[in-house]
Amino acid sequence: MNRNQQPLEEKRYLYVTQEVAFCAAHKLYRNDLSLEQNVALFGKCANPNGHGHNFTLQATFKGEMDPATGMVIDFAKAKQLLKEIVVNPLDHKNLNEDIPFLKELIPTSENVVMVLWDQIQKASQQEPWRLMKLKLASSLYHWVEYFGPEYL
Repeated sequence: MNRNQQPLEEKRYLYVTQEVAFCAAHKLYRNDLSLEQNVALFGKCANPNGHGHNFTLQATFKGEMDPATGMVIDFAKAKQLLKEIVVNPLDHKNLNEDIPFLKELIPTSENVVMVLWDQIQKASQQEPWRLMKLKLASSLYHWVEYFGPEYL
């Protein structure tokens, strides 16, 4: 760049993460297999009566800072979005029995996080920010991270 050229204004993206929690039960089980085969495949998660988790979901959003507010996304708005899509439908529910959008899936953390991604994406299509990552933890030691279908 010579002295007479102005520097290109670079875009500066920020990543904002909001976390929510919910408690839910599920059973990892395939109806086309016997109990013994399910236990061999899913271990104790195939318990016929199911089992529960205290889940946490972290949603990370990417965007440019709004100069009027100094924010990418208002934390209250992010929390409300996640409450409507995640907490209200899933908290204190049986993921196998009570959740219509999971009825045809084995409710593994992997399947749950991908379905939630689609729902959050759909609800936020018109926003200036976009969903970048979901992290669903079923315990302090186990979690799944999903960056969306276009991330490679």
